[in-house]
Amino acid sequence: MDVETDLYRDLARPGGPPMVLLVVDGLSCLPAEPAGPTPLEAAHTPNLDDLARHGICGLHEPVGPGVTPGRGAALLALLGYDPLKFVVGRGVLAALGADLDLRPHDVAIAGRFATVADDLTVQDLSAGHLTQADTEALCALLAGEIRPDGVECQVRALGANQFALLLRGSGLSGDVDNTDPLECGQPVAEPKASSAAGRRTARLAGQFVAQARQALHGRGTALMPLLSGFSRRPAWPTLEELYGLRSAAITACPLGRGAARLAGMTPIAVRPGLAALDALAEEWPQHDLYLVHLTRDQSEAESEDETAARQSLVRWIEQVDAALPRLADLGVEVLAVTGDRSTAEPGRYASWHAVPVVLWAPTCRADDVVRFGERASAHGTLGPRFRTAALLPLLMAHALRLDPYGA
Repeated sequence: MDVETDLYRDLARPGGPPMVLLVVDGLSCLPAEPAGPTPLEAAHTPNLDDLARHGICGLHEPVGPGVTPGRGAALLALLGYDPLKFVVGRGVLAALGADLDLRPHDVAIAGRFATVADDLTVQDLSAGHLTQADTEALCALLAGEIRPDGVECQVRALGANQFALLLRGSGLSGDVDNTDPLECGQPVAEPKASSAAGRRTARLAGQFVAQARQALHGRGTALMPLLSGFSRRPAWPTLEELYGLRSAAITACPLGRGAARLAGMTPIAVRPGLAALDALAEEWPQHDLYLVHLTRDQSEAESEDETAARQSLVRWIEQVDAALPRLADLGVEVLAVTGDRSTAEPGRYASWHAVPVVLWAPTCRADDVVRFGERASAHGTLGPRFRTAALLPLLMAHALRLDPYGA
């Protein structure tokens, strides 16, 4: 199903109850064994099951069959921005997530630090498991010492071993290839232009890397910044311009905050865990749409032991389920619960598999699904593979925020 934003822009009307899009980190994951239960299916979820009995279920697909989505693309698809039509670089989401003032002609770049050998082969992509505080200290050091020729350079920490780099000046372009090899044992690439327009930016990026290595020299490990997602801010319509929706995004995920800013939402930063539900209660009902993104603490999500990681994920899903009555206490009338994308292993590799979703509202025509999970949701009214970007229009319809079409 293609999602025609112009159609819904014309049909959108004010009024109706606030809508909540509850996005649960790690909700959908492959089973440990092909015929075994997924963590969602193994979890005790009476409240999600009750939503499934009284609502409608399905599996959504952020991009297309077989395509593994990036987190930014998946979150934007949930906000109605079809990733095949609305393309954005990771650098833009990183810069916006780091609260940088990103202007139309700036180039934004996402970065992380790695430990490298003398031949610039990556030894450790986590750079010794840098913390948020470590990353902030490194970015402050670089911000004070790096001066690429003829441009303003801003460096800001985004998360644990994540940072955003902003270049501001004339003649800049996002047409530069990534230097991040993505795997240990691979050499760091040089910044190379993918078109003639990107040559100056590639040269400036090379200066940044060289000056950063010099500034970081002597810190005990051979640290090197890896760069990816060279991009400029696209001129997209906001959710308010498209549908008249005043919206807020409550999330601990920096890329989630970046996606929210790009969509014109009010970003509300919270700690990982269930703190986003506390923030929702404080904000309710000031906005028309709330993206409530529940994320786990990264140390819990990335256990080395897969069995322990799966058990932790089951407990997390059960914690979310136990907290769902808080939404009813607030008076939420239109609710969708889902994940942004599936994973192949808990807290690790994203996958292309479709993601379960349940939509509940008094206007739902309930289907036959009585247990919320991947296999059961495939038999729901929404179908086994519908476009993620169609979910927001469906929420609007169930909130009675769309006029009829045609004569």
